[in-house]
Amino acid sequence: MIMTEQCKKISDESKASVSGEKSGLTIYTRLSPAKPTEVYDSYWKFAATRQEVFFNRLMGMHAPWSSDPIVNKYKFTNVYRASDRVSQYLIRNVIYNNSLPNSPKEVLFRILLFKLFNKVETWELLTANLGALTFDAFNFEQYDSVLKDAITRGKRIYSAAYIMPSGRSSFGFLRKHSNHLKLIELIISKGTCALLMSAKTMQQAFEILKQFPSLGDFLAYQLLIDINYSEIINFSESEFVMPGPGAKGGISKCFLDTGGLNNAEVIKFMTDRQEQEFERLELPFKTLWGRRLQLIDCQNLFCEVDKYARVRHPQIKGSSERTRIKQTFRATIKPIDFWFPPKWGINQNITSQNHNTTDQELWNLVNIK
Repeated sequence: MIMTEQCKKISDESKASVSGEKSGLTIYTRLSPAKPTEVYDSYWKFAATRQEVFFNRLMGMHAPWSSDPIVNKYKFTNVYRASDRVSQYLIRNVIYNNSLPNSPKEVLFRILLFKLFNKVETWELLTANLGALTFDAFNFEQYDSVLKDAITRGKRIYSAAYIMPSGRSSFGFLRKHSNHLKLIELIISKGTCALLMSAKTMQQAFEILKQFPSLGDFLAYQLLIDINYSEIINFSESEFVMPGPGAKGGISKCFLDTGGLNNAEVIKFMTDRQEQEFERLELPFKTLWGRRLQLIDCQNLFCEVDKYARVRHPQIKGSSERTRIKQTFRATIKPIDFWFPPKWGINQNITSQNHNTTDQELWNLVNIK
């Protein structure tokens, strides 16, 4: 049983370090004893197993990369959000691209352009047709034409990771991509970059983004995390969190009763408690080269555990109506040379890996009859 005291204090009493910080938030709340389900332990076991998969693949080990058949069969995002393929591309090829202008306004433009579509192929399509993607040379008609032509040819220009509202009611275009190009223009023209740079807290920066059409709580928070990878702003990822729909579903499966904590407070609780839980369950969790799980990572873990529990704990429904995991795992061809925001101070800790063998080649090796 966890959180058994009638009045529970959740606080940060550990030393801040370059590898990450605890939430920095102290919560005092009247609690009944919180009631975790069996999914609560699965949350930590899943985190350890999925991180084991990350490092096993990185070290060139043959598939399967874990002993968990669910993790081996289905697609789950990495434990650390910044380790996912799209985030890695954003960080290295979009934000910290030395061949492109590095002014805050230009970096913000690139982040918006990449993340509103959230698809590597769309970024590369625009680059192939238009050259260097900069706001100074931005032409709505040209960008709109390239994307419209891709749609006509049956190409998907949006990721399926999350659904972007069309924005039609705000900008009036029939095609969603046209509205999103206008949204980018609007955000830049309103001096948003300067406003973000003057924000004193992560929540204040969140409120700046949330005011724009089509950016509700979830999308504004996700976009804020992406901008925070850059040098435009520099907040701790454990300063503020905004739970998304998937995270809320995962929380409802991990707890019958949260003992008075709201969803954001539960995520803060999990972030602060991670070391104790891995130790309690005797799980050898390997951090991201010294960086502990942040609020955004624990929030995302709830999303993934919501999916994982559909197969592992089908009897526990929570608030989610979904009963199956849609996407199965498919090996990727192109390896990733992992690299993170320099301000995190972990890139020097990344040991050299052998990328001579791709995931597809490894997968083929273990599936030879």
